[in-house]
Amino acid sequence: MSTAPIRCVLFDLDGTLADTAPDLGRALNVLRVERGLRPMPVDELRSHVSHGARGMLEVGLGIRPGEPEFDALRDRFLRLYEQDIAIDSRLFDGMHELLSGLEARGLAWGIVTNKAEYLARPLVEALGVASRSRCLVGGDTTGRAKPHPDPLLAGARAVGADPVHCLYVGDDRRDVQASLAAGMTPVVALYGYLYGADPHDWGADWMIERPLDLLEGLAQRLG
Repeated sequence: MSTAPIRCVLFDLDGTLADTAPDLGRALNVLRVERGLRPMPVDELRSHVSHGARGMLEVGLGIRPGEPEFDALRDRFLRLYEQDIAIDSRLFDGMHELLSGLEARGLAWGIVTNKAEYLARPLVEALGVASRSRCLVGGDTTGRAKPHPDPLLAGARAVGADPVHCLYVGDDRRDVQASLAAGMTPVVALYGYLYGADPHDWGADWMIERPLDLLEGLAQRLG
């Protein structure tokens, strides 16, 4: 783990900053019902949320990229999701307090997600944190999504921080890969959408069980 002082914390969105699975699951279940299938419980879908529309359609409908129906179903899924993007999505418990704690310590924070900007922006607005976040980088902002480091580097530039002074908090292997490639310190959100994945071989030394654990760890890193 780097010993450089932390000046900025960047967050993944789905499964790290916010629990968005209920609204994504609702959109998928509309598609299932349209095809004569029963709705799936949200808890069965959470572990697939980090993989976007592709992951949701695969688990919910058994449809994969390259198959004849995939593009049309993906577009329909995204339209349904956009219409009701923040009905039940919420910041994870303790996240409000974490963000306030970062701000009180003079630390910049922002959001770097693989969700397309046109979806991420209204969601972040609805969550009530858009005016506080120093950046919002989507999966289509730089032309290359995580695990490529470009989105994280764009986030660091937006807040005026050197990557070595940044943490990146996420709940997927790609988040750790992108963080390490960008020269940042990765933090795994164990409270996120892991569900069966073992993050201990991802290469991250810092893991948190709940959002506020980050503040406790940061107390030893500020300088």
